[in-house]
Order: sequence, then C-alpha cells, then structure tokens
Amino acid sequence: MPNRHLTPHKRIALVAHDHKKAEILDWAIKNRDFLSQHQLFATGTTGRLLEETLKVPIVKLLSGPLGGDQQIGAMIAEEKIDAIIFFWDPMESQPHDPDVKALLRLAVVWNIPMACNRATADFLLTSPFMHQEYESQLTDYSTYLKRQVRENLT
Repeated sequence: MPNRHLTPHKRIALVAHDHKKAEILDWAIKNRDFLSQHQLFATGTTGRLLEETLKVPIVKLLSGPLGGDQQIGAMIAEEKIDAIIFFWDPMESQPHDPDVKALLRLAVVWNIPMACNRATADFLLTSPFMHQEYESQLTDYSTYLKRQVRENLT
C-alpha cells in the first residue's frame, strides 16, 4: 500500500463558514502557540481574520464560494496539505455545498486528518502524531482506476 510521509512541521488548512468564524477565532487564539509552529493556509475571510488575530503568517486562498475550497482540494491531491480544521455550519445551506462535499471527499480519499468541530480539532491538535513524523497509509485505488478505464473503453 502506498504511504505518504508527514513531517513534524505540518501544513494545516483552516476553514470556517460564516456562522463559525467567531468560534474558529476563539479556538485559534487558545491554540496560537501550537498553530504558529506550523504552516497555515486558510480560505478568504477566515484567513484574513486569523492572520490579524493571531499575528502569524497565513497563506490566504480565495473565499470558499469563489473557489477556496477547491484550491484546498487541489492542494490535498498535490500532497501539500497535512491536516484540515474545518468549522462548518451544518444548519446553514451554503451556495458552494458541492465544493464543500468535494473537499470532504478528497480528505477521505487522501487519508487527511480532518476536524469538523471544536472537540475534534482539540483532539487532533493534542495527538502525538501532530508533533512527530507520521507515515499515512493511502488506499490503493489502482483496481478502481483500471475498472474505470475498462468501463470507459466499452
């Protein structure tokens, strides 16, 4: 099975829907020391707010509805993201819900640790694996890909 090597210095994507921005800011303030040791990426407004609040550099991508979620998805596929903290709002329909679903799917396909709420984010950050090297086992999709090729040829 293929592996993906993660170093102790993680590349973390931070995302929050509008009604969760205050919550991710509060969480990030409490975890500033940890977050400042890693490379941070964030979508649109979330990135701007986090950078202003934490006073740490954040690579700011597009707003989610303008393609930020898809940018993070592409970075996952390119093995440029090691973990995702995504405070999403399950009570509010989003104009870019298909993009959010695609991002969640890619995180599973590439075996990326992802927290979708504060408790899981706390557990993720306190995992010993977040502070050391880690070999992430990737699913072998070769059988699936071969089947897809055969089906497309018929």
